[in-house]
Amino acid sequence: MLLISCGKTYEPLMTVDYVDLSRYTGKWYEIARKPNRFQKDCLCSTAEYSIIDNRTIRVVNKCLEKDGKTISSVKGKAFVVANSNNAKLKVQFFWPFKGDYWIINLDKENYSYAVVGSPSRKYFWILARSPEISDEKLNELLEFLKSNKFDINDVIISKENCLKSKF
Repeated sequence: MLLISCGKTYEPLMTVDYVDLSRYTGKWYEIARKPNRFQKDCLCSTAEYSIIDNRTIRVVNKCLEKDGKTISSVKGKAFVVANSNNAKLKVQFFWPFKGDYWIINLDKENYSYAVVGSPSRKYFWILARSPEISDEKLNELLEFLKSNKFDINDVIISKENCLKSKF
């Protein structure tokens, strides 16, 4: 019997070498993302991370809903994957489901931006410490994603709509 797989195969997705969790905690603004079902009504998303212990991070995601008035919020936890140097996490918002959160690009000097993706390449987020980054940096990070076999054709760019967001 011959089995043929139609799924895409890629080189394994590489993460950054190391993430200092104490520097990674705090507020991040979503600059761009791959469309996904759990943020379909969200604009102007933020994520706030705080350390619970050396293997667990508290996660609070917020967004402005499409009506422009309602702020939606969800709380969860992220668990550091063993032997990943803190670059791979499993995020859980609803028990028992966990999703991959891999830090694949990071401003190692200032922690001013990060690129997070899933090993399946189905999801990605570009995050920054401020609501906007330069077009040059955004294009550089999108090219990084493209070179790592992420489909960026339907990317949602957040920054144009969110500079006035107050949450």
